[in-house]
Amino acid sequence: MLRRLLQRLTSVDADDLGPALTSALYFFCVLGGYYLLRPLREDMGLAGGVRNLPWLYSANLAVMLALAPVFGWITTRLARRVFVPWIYRFFLLTFVGFYLAWRWLPAGADVTLGRAFYIWVSVFNMWAVSLFWSVMADRWGLDRSKRVFGFIAVGGTVGAALGSWITSSAIAGGADRGLLILAAAAVLELVARLGRRLVGQAEAAAPQASAGSGGVWSGITAVARSRYLLGIAAYIFLFTVTSTFLYFTKAKIVAAAAADSASRTVLFGHIDLWTNLATLALQLGLARWLMARVGVGWTLLVLPVVTVLGFGALAAAPVMPVLVLFEMVRRAGNYALTRPARETLFTVVPVDQKYKAKSFIDTFVYRGGDVVGALAEKALAGLALGIAGVAGAVVPIAAAWGAVGLALGAAQRRRAANPKETACPPIAETS
Repeated sequence: MLRRLLQRLTSVDADDLGPALTSALYFFCVLGGYYLLRPLREDMGLAGGVRNLPWLYSANLAVMLALAPVFGWITTRLARRVFVPWIYRFFLLTFVGFYLAWRWLPAGADVTLGRAFYIWVSVFNMWAVSLFWSVMADRWGLDRSKRVFGFIAVGGTVGAALGSWITSSAIAGGADRGLLILAAAAVLELVARLGRRLVGQAEAAAPQASAGSGGVWSGITAVARSRYLLGIAAYIFLFTVTSTFLYFTKAKIVAAAAADSASRTVLFGHIDLWTNLATLALQLGLARWLMARVGVGWTLLVLPVVTVLGFGALAAAPVMPVLVLFEMVRRAGNYALTRPARETLFTVVPVDQKYKAKSFIDTFVYRGGDVVGALAEKALAGLALGIAGVAGAVVPIAAAWGAVGLALGAAQRRRAANPKETACPPIAETS
C-alpha cells in the first residue's frame, strides 16, 4: 500500500523506489544534521556584528582553497566507497572537537571559538551537500534523475525542517548547545553508512568508472577547459552573489528585531522551519512535474525571476514579514526546483568530473561568489543606497543568471543526445 501511495504521489518508477528511498534518507540525514547546527552558526556569525561578516566569508574562501588540493589528493588515491564515508566521519570528529572545546576552554574564548564554528559549519555544509549530489549524479543517469531528484530532495527538506525545529525548540527551552552539536555528529555516522551503500551501488553499475584520474588540482583544470562546466560555475556564482545580498539584508533586519543570542537563534530556527515547510509543499506540488514537463533550462530560470520580484518587495517594505516571505519563497524555489535541476547537469559528465570538478564548483566557486557578494554589498552600503540600491544591482545580475540557466539546459540536451560527449576522456586529458 505504501509503495502504491508513493508511486501515485511521485513520478518514481517501481524499480527505482527502493534506491530512491535510501537516497532520500541519505539527504534527510545530511540536511538534518546541518540544520541542527545552522541556527547556532547564524547566531555566532552575528555575535561580532554584521560588519564582520565579510571577513568571515573571506576566511571561508581561504579554507575552501586550502582544502581543494587535499580533496583532489584523496579522490585520486582512494576508491569512492572509501573516501565518501570517511569524509563525513572526518567532519563528525571535528564537531566532537568543538563540543570538547566549549567544555574545556575558558569563557573568554567564546567569541573566537564561535567565529571558528561559523566558518567550519559553512565549510561542512558545502562539502557535505556537494558530496551528496556527486553520489546522486553517480548513482542516477539523466533520464532517471529527472524523475527521482525531486523526490530525493523531499527527504532533505523533511530533515532540514526537523533539524531546525529541534534546535529552535531546544534553545527556547534552555538546552545546552553542546548537546545539539553532538547530535549532529551522531547523525553524520548514519550519513557515512548510507553514502557508502549508494556509492557501492553506483560502482556495481559501472565497475570500470573511476573518480581517481588526474592530479590534485584536476578539478580546477577541468572547469577551466570545459565551456559546459564553466557555465555551471557561472550559474552557481551568480546565484551565490544574490544569496549573499539577501543574507546581509536578513542579518540587518534580524539584528534590529532580536538583540540577544537566544532570541536570534530561535528566530533563525523559526525562519528555517517555515522555509522548509514551504519547500515541502512546493516539492509535493509543482516540483513533481515541472522539470520533466518544461525542461531543465526553464526550471533554472525560476529563481532569477523570484529574486528580482523579492528584492523589489523588500525595497518597497523592508520589514520582517516581507523578509520571511521572500526568504521562504526563494529558498523553497531553490531547494524544490533549482537545486534538483542544477544537479541533473552533472549526470552528463564523466565520473571523475562528478566528484572533482563538481566539488571545486560547489565549494570554492560558491564561496567566491559569497566574497564578491559581500564586498559588493559593503560598497553599496557605503553609498547609503539602502535596500533599493541592492535591488537595482540585482536586476542585471539576475538577467545574466537566467540566461546562463537557459543556455545550460540547451547544452545538457546536446550532451544527452551525443553519448560520446558524456563519456569523454578523464579530467587530465579533457580539452
